[in-house]
Amino acid sequence: MKKGRLEAFSDGVIAIIITIMVLELKIPEGGHFENLKPLLSVFLCYILSFINIGIYWNNHHHLLHATEKVTGSILWANMHLLFWLSLMPFVTAWMGENHFAALPVAVYGADLVLCAIAYYILQTLILKEHSKNSPFVKALGKDLKGKISPILYLIGIPFAFVNTWISGILYITVAFIWLIPDKRIERALSEKGNKAVDK
Repeated sequence: MKKGRLEAFSDGVIAIIITIMVLELKIPEGGHFENLKPLLSVFLCYILSFINIGIYWNNHHHLLHATEKVTGSILWANMHLLFWLSLMPFVTAWMGENHFAALPVAVYGADLVLCAIAYYILQTLILKEHSKNSPFVKALGKDLKGKISPILYLIGIPFAFVNTWISGILYITVAFIWLIPDKRIERALSEKGNKAVDK
C-alpha cells in the first residue's frame, strides 16, 4: 500500500473524530450567558481534546511524510492508534458532562496514555524501515517529548482521585509541550531533499 492512501484514511478518521466531539456540544436552552454556564466544563474538555487530536494529526502527518515504506505491521499499528483516538469523543463527553469527576478524569488520562503508547509503537515500526544513518532516525533522536508524555499522563491518573485539578494541569502541560513547534523531522526531510538535488 502507498503511504498516501494510509494518510488519507487516517485523515478521514481523525476528521470524523473531531466532528463527533463537536456534535457532543449541546445547544443551550435560552439566549443568555447564564445558559452557557452548565456547558463550560464540556467546552473546556472539547478544547483540550481538540488540541490533543490536532497534535496527533500534525505529528502523524510528519511521521508518514518521512516514511519510505508501509508494511502490514505499520498498517495495524496505525489502526491501533486510530482505535484509541476514536475513543476520545467518549472520554471527553464523559469527563465534561460529569464536571471533571474523578473516575472520568482518570479514564480520560488512561486513553491519553494508550494513544501515546500506540503512537510510539507506530513510530518505532516506521523507524525500523529506515537505516540508522537515515536523517529521519537522527532527527527523532532520543525523543524526550515522546517518553515524558506518557509518564506525566500516568502520574495524572491516580491524582484524579486526590485532586482532579492536578490531573488536568498535567494533561494540559503535555499538550503545551507538544504545541511548541518541533522542526526536527521537517529539517531532516529538507536535508534529504537537498542531498537528492545535489546528486
